[in-house]
Amino acid sequence: MATNSQVVATFDEKLDATTLTSVTFTLTGPGTTAVAGTVSHDTSITTAVFTPASGLEADTLYTATLATGIEDAAGNALSNAFAWTFTTDLVAAVGEPVFLGTAGDFVILAKTAISTTGTTAIVGDVGLSPAAQSYITGFSETLDASNEFATSAIVTGKIYAADMATPTPAKMTSAIGDMETAYTDAAGRTSPDFTEVGAGDISGMTLTPGLYKWGTGVSVNSDVTLNGGSNDVWIFQIAEDLTVASGVQVTLAGGALPENIFWQVAGQATLGTTAAFNGIVLSKTQVVLDTGATASGRLLAQTAVTLDANAVTAP
Repeated sequence: MATNSQVVATFDEKLDATTLTSVTFTLTGPGTTAVAGTVSHDTSITTAVFTPASGLEADTLYTATLATGIEDAAGNALSNAFAWTFTTDLVAAVGEPVFLGTAGDFVILAKTAISTTGTTAIVGDVGLSPAAQSYITGFSETLDASNEFATSAIVTGKIYAADMATPTPAKMTSAIGDMETAYTDAAGRTSPDFTEVGAGDISGMTLTPGLYKWGTGVSVNSDVTLNGGSNDVWIFQIAEDLTVASGVQVTLAGGALPENIFWQVAGQATLGTTAAFNGIVLSKTQVVLDTGATASGRLLAQTAVTLDANAVTAP
């Protein structure tokens, strides 16, 4: 079973949706460790779905359990608890998207600082942890009355930081943990389809879906096209920096979607002046957007994100 899968249970009659909870449908891992997640159902309320809060461990035995608290629409409870086990895949499949967990709730997420100058426009939520709100600069944000989040004229969404009111600190700890897990997943994918393409210079290329690996940095000095369908996945494993030159576009063709494109960057990711970019950046260090650069995707950095009059939009 894939490490980013949901766990599904199908019943032969309609259920009482209120009895499908994280108490009655549970998942445990090694040593009966509870897996955090949410429980939902399909429109017919005959299928229950457990969605892990973050990716499951590879090559690991898990146990799913349905408790007797689950009832059908007539109020009849399960006569006995039911449990089953499954083992996750040895490694995540090459063609699977990287599971972002709660990090995917943010268009920009960082650990040490988020700053902007100029006329920036962000669509999606912004989050910072473990650094405090004071390390979010240039947003002129206003705290909500709850103190759980802030708003800004340049953000169509909410701004969260580690020192805001409960439950925000826990929310941010989870998101940062999921970001780091996603980075490890992307970096750990094996059996690349393409290695050392262009000796690290992919300028002017059209790239088909797959897993790409470089032992160097990657530079993009003229327009690049990612050509594939809406279900296709690109994962770029970059051992050093990613540098997109000023004015260069990373464009999509054939129905390709930015949410299925993952740029795992061990160094710094830099988008030059007025560059146009697509995909999710998972940076071990910093993400920098120079003046006027735009991005459709997510900027997830394990240090800081620095903006200058940019448009950043969640996919």
